[in-house]
Amino acid sequence: MRRPIALAPIALLALAAGCGGSDGSSDEPPDRPKPTASASAFPSASGKTLDALRAGLPEGPILAPSTTSSLEVGRNRVGFALFTPDKKFVTNAAVALYTTRHDGTGVRGPYVARLESLEVKPQFESQTTASDPGSAKSVYVADVPIPKAGKTVITGVARIGGRVVRTSGFELRIPAHPSGGPPDVGQKPPLIHTPTLSSVAGDARKIDTRVPPATDLLKDDYARVVGKKPIVITFATPLLCQSRVCGPVVDIVEQARAETSSDVAFIHQEIYNDNQVNKGFRSQVDAWHLPTEPWTFVVDKKGRVSARFEGAFSTGELERAIEKVTHKT
Repeated sequence: MRRPIALAPIALLALAAGCGGSDGSSDEPPDRPKPTASASAFPSASGKTLDALRAGLPEGPILAPSTTSSLEVGRNRVGFALFTPDKKFVTNAAVALYTTRHDGTGVRGPYVARLESLEVKPQFESQTTASDPGSAKSVYVADVPIPKAGKTVITGVARIGGRVVRTSGFELRIPAHPSGGPPDVGQKPPLIHTPTLSSVAGDARKIDTRVPPATDLLKDDYARVVGKKPIVITFATPLLCQSRVCGPVVDIVEQARAETSSDVAFIHQEIYNDNQVNKGFRSQVDAWHLPTEPWTFVVDKKGRVSARFEGAFSTGELERAIEKVTHKT
């Protein structure tokens, strides 16, 4: 595992988006964004094949997840972006996802997506994010149940400007018993030491590529606080990010830290040794078996993963996950 962290092929085209596993909750938080439309605005999946569902629908935008590595049997948070063929973001669509077997049968859906903002308050936006015109500003998120292991296709239907169109899709293999991957909800992650300002004599540039460095996220060593207080740990490299969402993600973690009144440790862990891609991954990334970046985990006071986000997520999503482990909901 000594190569730049890779994205799924379609995400290389898109350069941004996000996917994540289930947070283990089936509740609908009252303060999260509403779905972009009602389910009745989209074709019914009942008794249809994928071909029948898409029949007559003109080709629409590209549906681009950043990865598919965290999807499992059960309820999943699926984040994605929509792009035009010339790689421009589409953020004015109502969109729903559908799942099918690899042969196009067993269509399920529609699972209507909501649009989560990646923007932060001005005081939390880094120069890294502000200077990147291609950084993502929002992410579509749908809660998608995957009923069984095996090959599964996820595709979408969008309503844009009064027109109903089909999106591209992607196929993935859902494991029956996930193993060897990133720490999952309910698991205790491997114990790791994370570098702090004191461990690098105050030189934040050695352990943070954000400009300016998020020094408030560099105070705690994970190994010294795990099991003592809730933790938010984000693995991201704002300067060297392959997915172009690490900058916004660290900004979001920084804002969540400032807005959290409970005693929670917030930690930013860079990806590459000496912040150089050609030197391979830091030991912490290897220990947690992260195949992509960025990843953010909310760990409860008992040291178990309560929520995890692969790729992009909003401040609201993270703050709702933090509330769960600080018992404020």
